[in-house]
Formats: sequence, structure tokens, C-alpha cells
Amino acid sequence: MLIASVLFQRIGMMFILMMIGMIMAKTGKISDKGSKEMGNILIYVVIPAVVIRSSLVEYSRERLEMYFLSFILAALSLALSMAVCAVVFKKDPIENFASAFSNAGFMSVPLIQEVLGEEAVFYAAPLVGLMNLLQWTYGVFVITKDKKMISAKAVLTNPVLVAIIAGLVLFVLPVELPQVVTGTLDMISAANAPLAMLCLGTYLAKTDIRSIFTDKKAYESSLMRLLVIPLLTVFLMTPFPADMNAKLAVLIGASAPVGMNVAIFAQIHGKDYPRSVKSICLSTLFSIASMPFIAAVAGMLWGL
Repeated sequence: MLIASVLFQRIGMMFILMMIGMIMAKTGKISDKGSKEMGNILIYVVIPAVVIRSSLVEYSRERLEMYFLSFILAALSLALSMAVCAVVFKKDPIENFASAFSNAGFMSVPLIQEVLGEEAVFYAAPLVGLMNLLQWTYGVFVITKDKKMISAKAVLTNPVLVAIIAGLVLFVLPVELPQVVTGTLDMISAANAPLAMLCLGTYLAKTDIRSIFTDKKAYESSLMRLLVIPLLTVFLMTPFPADMNAKLAVLIGASAPVGMNVAIFAQIHGKDYPRSVKSICLSTLFSIASMPFIAAVAGMLWGL
């Protein structure tokens, strides 16, 4: 229950940051170009820095084993999510994408940092990396229905994937980075939550607030993303004898609201961009209650 309480407080703080971003965009202090550039900073600099920083822990065989178990849990969780959403939203690519992939990088990572500590982000890295790969492959196909849109180069040069590989190398090798490097990574990592929520607030500014609460599809995808998929994930992971931080790190990622990439991809490929923003915003709002609830359910089942 303590984890649920901390989650509630942290999500509330992130929601305030999102409101600040919305106000800044509404008043013209952040332009559309500025919003896009903030997104680029997050994708290409901040999240990779967070992933690499989380890998700078003392090597142990136990940690390595838990990392690979986290990879298995993440893969199973994503496979479950994609399979369920493909059936439920078979004729709606936007809601299929929105429900299948969470905001694991932008929202879950800072939450994991705050609730479980920096080291737990190490166990969340497989979920973030796999999700990015699947969004650029399966996700693009869902949105476009065109296999030609899947780029091997884009996948292999994905900044999060590169960061995960670099982090693993640094974790395994007996290399100690100088303080100036780790200190820089710390400073960049600290910008993750504020920058991500400010960026999300600029998306909210482009949407009619009233229409968010009257869109049936947004409610459907939010229900799937925030309750159905996370609860199935809790039951899926219950039998696994994993380190509790590893299980919780994956669960927090799987319980996060609709990810921002659905709006990015929808805009790039000329799909229903405004509707995707509604799903992002509505699910983010409801996640203030849903994520602590999921954590409480997991706590009861896992004996936390």
C-alpha cells in the first residue's frame, strides 16, 4: 500500500507539470516546433541517458540473471498486450496502437526512479527497449498497414536500443566512468519527468478539453491500457520468482497510460492525430487512480 500511496503522489506531481506545459503552449510560450524539439531531446538524449545511468551499478551474477528475467517478463507482457489489443481493436489501428503500448519511457521511468530507486530502472530497460523496437516495427505496420514502412536502419539505430547495449557493456565490464561523466548523466536524467510531462502538456493544449470526455474510443482504449492489460500482467507475473524490484519495474511500465508515440506516428503517417491525443490525455488523467490501484492489487498478490 505504501507503493500505491507514493505512486499517487508522484503521478499527481507529474499531472501538475503537464498542466504547466499546457498553459505554456496555450499562451504561446511553447510553439509546435518547440514541442517537437522537446520530444527529440527526450528521445535522443534524456531517455538514453537514464538507461545508461541505471546500468552503472556493481556487477553481480544475480543482477544479470534478474535483468534477463526482466527481459522475459517484459517480452511476455508486451506479447500479451499486443495480442489482446489486436483482437479487441482489430478494425481501429489508432486504438490498437494506443492500447498496446504504454508511456513506459516518458512516464514509467521517472516513476520507477522515484518509487523504487535508480537501480530499478536497470530492470525497466528491457521493457523500454523492446517497446521502442516494437513500436518502430509492429506499431508502424498497425498504423500504416504497409510492411515497406518498417525500416531496419531505424530499428538498429534506435537511441534507446543503443543505450541499452551500451549500458549492458558498461555493467559487465570492470570500467568505472569518471565523476564528470556520471555527474552529467545524473543531471540529464533528472530532466526526464519534467521535460516529458511539459511535452505531454503541449499535446493537451492542442485538444478541446471537453471533447476528451465525450470520446467513446478514448474511454475504450484507456480502460484497456490502464486496467485490463495491467491486471492481466499482474496475474501473468505472479508465478515468477523474480526480484520484487524487477517485477514492479516491469509492472509499472505495463500499467502506464497511452504512450506519446501513437500521436507522433499518427501525425507522421496522416492518420487521426487529434483522436490519438485524446486517448493520451484521458488515460494520463485516469492513471492518477489506476496505477496506485494496480500497485495495490500486485501488493496483495505478491505479499508486499
